[in-house]
Amino acid sequence: MKSSEDSVLIIRLQEGDLEALGDLFDRHRQMVYRTALSVTCDESAAADLLQDTFLRLYRFADRVDPSRPLEPWLYRVTTNLAYTWIKRRKRWWKAVQDMADWLSRDKRNSSESPVQLNEERQIVQQAVAALPTPQRVVIVSYYINDLSIQEISEILSIPVGTVKSRLHYGRQTLKKKLGLHQDLGKEVAYEVS
Repeated sequence: MKSSEDSVLIIRLQEGDLEALGDLFDRHRQMVYRTALSVTCDESAAADLLQDTFLRLYRFADRVDPSRPLEPWLYRVTTNLAYTWIKRRKRWWKAVQDMADWLSRDKRNSSESPVQLNEERQIVQQAVAALPTPQRVVIVSYYINDLSIQEISEILSIPVGTVKSRLHYGRQTLKKKLGLHQDLGKEVAYEVS
């Protein structure tokens, strides 16, 4: 189980074992990088944020509760660092390849040429990049990182209703920009807490 292995590594890190940090980095770097890239739409920034997230883990290891899953903590730190990065830059960013792939994968036909797929991907990337940052973060967290509404709420420290609202308006905006009349991908499963 990933969570119990993470707990052991966190305890080792808290005891000063730097190899534990390396092991945690290896286990979670893809998720952290993908999250940072999805929010910032900038590969260089995502690489920097990946490093910054794990530096924070090292620096604040004593504050991490080994009995709780590590991924929500990493999502929260990555998202907060990405928000800060965006606020400092205040410009439009290159769209996210993973988001475009994920959103367009169900629309692909085997008869479509690579040129058509690339054009479709670029259109989706532009639509995602044009979303307001709060909506983009929730859309990425829900669709790319496959987090539940409750998990997104906890990670971003916002009410569940706000998460649902941002998902709703983000999907509406994407559908309009992409000319879709059907709902995108998985529907929001309104969870009972």
